[in-house]
Amino acid sequence: MPKNPNDVIKDLKAGKFSPVYFLEGEEPYYIDLITKIIEETAIPEHERSFNQLAIYGKDANMGIVLNNARKFPMMAERQLVVIKEAQSLPDWGNDGVSELLVKYLESPLPSTILVFAYKYKKIDGKTLLGKALNKHAVYVRSEKVADYKMREWVEAYIKETGHQIDAKAATLLADSIGNNLEVMTNEISKMLINFKEPTQITTDHISKYVGINKDYNNFELLKAIGYRNAYKANQIIQYFSQNPKNHPIIPLFSLIYFYFRQLILIHEHKAQTADQVASVLKMNPFIAREYLAVSRNYNLGKIIEVFKHIREADLRYKGVGSGSMTDAEILRDLVYKILH
Repeated sequence: MPKNPNDVIKDLKAGKFSPVYFLEGEEPYYIDLITKIIEETAIPEHERSFNQLAIYGKDANMGIVLNNARKFPMMAERQLVVIKEAQSLPDWGNDGVSELLVKYLESPLPSTILVFAYKYKKIDGKTLLGKALNKHAVYVRSEKVADYKMREWVEAYIKETGHQIDAKAATLLADSIGNNLEVMTNEISKMLINFKEPTQITTDHISKYVGINKDYNNFELLKAIGYRNAYKANQIIQYFSQNPKNHPIIPLFSLIYFYFRQLILIHEHKAQTADQVASVLKMNPFIAREYLAVSRNYNLGKIIEVFKHIREADLRYKGVGSGSMTDAEILRDLVYKILH
């Protein structure tokens, strides 16, 4: 079974290293983070010039990789060989080459740490190589975090830093930045350097240090739509139209769709209390109270209409029947149809 990235990171920070690491997946954040930690901690700085090697997949082949892995360190305990963009190795997946790698995995050189950073793809776990990696290597699969899980991810990440964040602030970050973990962690880091003591992060902090307007953002637009507040929704759309690069329309379609998909689940499960909604949607009861109230504003028939309007808006964005409509006009038309 692939190992949890956070468990691997804990081992590395404790100085526990293994002979082979295979880091794969569509989410590059954990692949880059684990690789960076290994590069910064596995080999003492004064030994790196002779015993730390980075090889880029497109510039090498498996023979070069394994020849370097089998070398002994120079006057040191171990060496590090990192294969960056390993998915670009031209002979990756060839039967003969896979057999060579399997043989190495079965008996790796103890003085070498070999790291494969295999981005944006997954190997077939049913193959001989896949089984060997799973058995003999530290095998990490870095999956994309689903949009609906980003709030929980933000809360957990900030908790690990020694701080806390309230549910509304975590939702604001998740809805505004999305599931790009590199961007998310960079923005959080820039914010947290302003706090010397453990702090409870609020929307005011995010507005001040991250630059997300706490009154005009994706979260507030969804809330205005949910409560059928046409005036506030149009204010936010007007604000977005003045900053189109910071408020692309396509992610908004996804957010609105997911928002109403959540409302359907509430209706399907006949949830009548905030606790029931929290259980169905797997969310904090504080946020669930809002969803419960909003679900009473939209019956199933109306929600089905909303999905049709979202599809129509998406087609318009792609140039189908849009004429000369701007992104802001497409969004404004979509919200008008949802609210009326």
